[in-house]
Amino acid sequence: MGLISGITTFLFGDGRNVVAETAQVFRENAENGAVRAASARSDSLAQFAAEFVHPRRGVFDRLVDGLNRLPRPALALGTIWLFVMAMQQPAQFRQGMEGLAIVPEPLWWLMGAIVSFYFGARHQVKAQEFQRSVALGLAAHQGQPAAPAEARTNPALQDWRAENAD
Repeated sequence: MGLISGITTFLFGDGRNVVAETAQVFRENAENGAVRAASARSDSLAQFAAEFVHPRRGVFDRLVDGLNRLPRPALALGTIWLFVMAMQQPAQFRQGMEGLAIVPEPLWWLMGAIVSFYFGARHQVKAQEFQRSVALGLAAHQGQPAAPAEARTNPALQDWRAENAD
């Protein structure tokens, strides 16, 4: 009887469960795994939500943003309209194309540069806004100050500067 109670006390005494602790070495604790999975889901949903938070903008900013969204649909619909016009009014379409044919080549280059720079700049601005919103959302979620990546300190760089300050 003393042997069995000694073994039982060894295995389950003092609030410990040696069998469960040993089993956790070979198999994940289901409860802890569920907590980690729930935390990961919660973190990813919080990051996803932070990416789509838009600051409140004034009337002027919304108006300009709306105007900036017009050129792409206008170009697409204008190109489709050229096909429609070619089928419905071939004589007027021919006159329009003859007019385009006499446009000098440097003017076409200028038009291409303007359109390229407009869309390139617009793409860059939108990409930077997206990156900034993701960085701010992650910083807010993690409870860190919302500083841009370039303003954060780099410990390795500080150590190098301290070593080479001579």
